[in-house]
Amino acid sequence: MTQDVTTPGPTPLDAGQRALAVGLVLSVTLVAFETTAVLTALPTIADELDGLSLYGATIAAYMLADLVALVWAGEWADRYGVRRPFVVCISIFIVGLIVAASAQSMVIVLVGRLLQGAGSGAFAPLSSISVRRAFPEDRQSTMYAWLSAGWVLPSLLAPAIAGVVTDRFGWRWVFIGIIPLAVFVAVLTARSMARIAAPVDTGERRPTQLPRAFQIAIGVGLIAVGVQNRFPPVAIGVTVLGVAVALPALRQLLPAGVFTARRGLPAVIAVRFLATATFLGVDSFIPLAADRIHGARPIVQGSVIAGAALTWTIGQAFAARHRAALPVDRAARIGFMLLLIGICAVAPVLVASWPLWLTFFAWAIGGFGMGILFNPTTMAAMSGATGGHEGEVGSQLHLADTVGFGIMSVIGGATVAFSDRSSLTLQAAIGINFCLAALCAITGIAASRRTRAIA
Repeated sequence: MTQDVTTPGPTPLDAGQRALAVGLVLSVTLVAFETTAVLTALPTIADELDGLSLYGATIAAYMLADLVALVWAGEWADRYGVRRPFVVCISIFIVGLIVAASAQSMVIVLVGRLLQGAGSGAFAPLSSISVRRAFPEDRQSTMYAWLSAGWVLPSLLAPAIAGVVTDRFGWRWVFIGIIPLAVFVAVLTARSMARIAAPVDTGERRPTQLPRAFQIAIGVGLIAVGVQNRFPPVAIGVTVLGVAVALPALRQLLPAGVFTARRGLPAVIAVRFLATATFLGVDSFIPLAADRIHGARPIVQGSVIAGAALTWTIGQAFAARHRAALPVDRAARIGFMLLLIGICAVAPVLVASWPLWLTFFAWAIGGFGMGILFNPTTMAAMSGATGGHEGEVGSQLHLADTVGFGIMSVIGGATVAFSDRSSLTLQAAIGINFCLAALCAITGIAASRRTRAIA
């Protein structure tokens, strides 16, 4: 007689944990909706305010503020818990929406995006920290997948909603319409975070890394200014100065060995940097190609990249379900290969006669690749965080994401701005960005072999 062996199911969640899960997913949904909606409206904003030269800088400003906020939020979470930094940052986020909605120039839109980045920058690390501290270990991978799922509806609906709003009421209402959602999420999530206890005070007093975060932001900002300057001596000088300012601080904030992809956590952080640079080096400029090369309406511009967000979530769910078959090194390698295939399939969007619906499906391949690698790298990094250091590791992980995004935004924005004032075509400028993204993917394939040691 064969004895039945019942495999134990996942640890059940109590009512407080379920409420926290809802609050965290809605927080991600808020950021996703704002990001996707604004990217949809941004080409129209640049056209109306005559601000194409600031297109890339507006994206980069969001990233720079995001960078400082995530470091600050991680430190506060390790000292006082997650609720306090969340309340501060979502309040700043709402102020940024108001500033951008009232802008009369692209410069003021940039300031509004700066404040929005300063607010939303805390959400990703605080969500990762909350999952690590408040949920059982066998539930954490699924929770990270659910956080990714918070991007699905915004990615499917936000481009259409933002496009209709921009067409019929004007782009300002894209920002105004997000404010009520932000207030609702602030109240709900702050209440659910109250159940997460602050870390036990061990007497350890780590020095603040906030000055280094500002140093990186200043350095990247100088690089952004330098690469867009039309006078070569000034461009080279300011760019080199920016690298000299940012690089030492980045080395101190990230684990030692990141720049050589040393085995373990440094390699995982390096992989995340390369993955984000790869994905956003393409994703950020597909709507611009749809606008300027294909003459697509705002609703279509954002919809072209919606499929990638959906498949990103599907990829994360797949990776969470098949954790045993997808160790972090294998997941990262497969993810980068899919990203590379996606870039090659997207490249024809630079031809005006190419159907945009094919670009939708082509970039969905890249989105699936990001999902395959994103969950395992998050789990690999956070699983090594000891008590009281979740904020530090979470900040390092999301710092890599942010810097990867920022570097590609700076370079991409510079090429687009250069095409606006020179003989370089917009197709060539965006094509350069696609090539750089492909190079990051190839480098990521090589670096993925070194991530296994942390698993």
